[in-house]
Amino acid sequence: MTAATIGKTPARRRRHSAVNRGQALSGWLFTAPVLIILGLFLLIPVLMAAWVSVSDWTGRGSPLSPGVHFIGAQNYGQVLWAGGLAESDFGTALKNNFWYVILVVPIQTVVALALALAVNRRMLRGRGFFRTAFYFPSVTSSVAITVLWLFLFSSTGAVNAVIAWFGAKGPNWFNAPGGIFHFGATSGPAWLTGHTALGVTWLDWLGGPSVAMTAFVMLAIFTTGGTFMLLFLAALQNLSGDVEEAAMMDGANSAERFFRVTLPQLRPTLFTVITLGLIGCWQVFDQIYTGTHGNPSKTTLTPAYLSYSAAFDNQRWGQGAAIAFILFVIIIVFTLIQRWVLSEKKVSRRRMGWITRARDNDIATGIATAAIVGRNNTP
Repeated sequence: MTAATIGKTPARRRRHSAVNRGQALSGWLFTAPVLIILGLFLLIPVLMAAWVSVSDWTGRGSPLSPGVHFIGAQNYGQVLWAGGLAESDFGTALKNNFWYVILVVPIQTVVALALALAVNRRMLRGRGFFRTAFYFPSVTSSVAITVLWLFLFSSTGAVNAVIAWFGAKGPNWFNAPGGIFHFGATSGPAWLTGHTALGVTWLDWLGGPSVAMTAFVMLAIFTTGGTFMLLFLAALQNLSGDVEEAAMMDGANSAERFFRVTLPQLRPTLFTVITLGLIGCWQVFDQIYTGTHGNPSKTTLTPAYLSYSAAFDNQRWGQGAAIAFILFVIIIVFTLIQRWVLSEKKVSRRRMGWITRARDNDIATGIATAAIVGRNNTP
């Protein structure tokens, strides 16, 4: 290295550092408007709600006024361990929403994947029509489709009329408070009725959703299946067929190819679909607000609606904010659980052999193609 080169190196480094600082400054300037908007309309309201959840704010004036005092976890305690009506209502809402999640998320995921597999077939005629038809309920107003659902599932509605064709009598969908797993029983053994969790007996926890909540479960599956179908469809169209062809050469049947080749490659999309499904199901509000307001007998009450009702109807703003943050923690916990369940697992030797065979086939095809091209170009 010459003396001239050594002399130029620090100057070059200074110019490079100045360019990096200029690029960083430009990046911050371009993102500043979005960051300011997010701070004003997202971060600050969240921090304000967190303060309200640990204060005695009554809804009058500013939450930051001197008359508002810090009361710690009192609002959280009223819905988690105080033992009053607030705890019982929160336990009932949590139980209802828990069964809603347990039923909706798996079913809507399976339905969306099945629809995507069906409309992805090349031999299917009118694929564009079916894709549009399946997706159409997802872009329909939730209020309008909830009103339609109330009409279809009324005691004299179309659903009960169809059930009557088979000689059975349909239930009174939005007026039956009993759990579907109670099978009409009004009492149970003492070890179920004598123990409670969050003010709700074990019998009610195990009783499943009410008939009315079951109707909302079907509504959620009907309206969200099309959106998740598109996500699965996009993932299926981006899959390489080499691994599946290698599995076919190895003698794998269609079920083995789906569960051991196709489904593992859909893991990122599956994680996205389940995460969005969990968030949407735990935040269900508009259907309850439009349809039943938690009735009959609070069997369609959800934490999101209870948070709204406590704050805006009963003026218990601290409880409403506390329920919202408890719901946030629940969503985070469920998301982490399903992320762990869907995490990468060790690849079996047989599947690894299919992948290796597919890679070897690609290499052999490339070599053969190059040889043919070389032979054709030889004079």
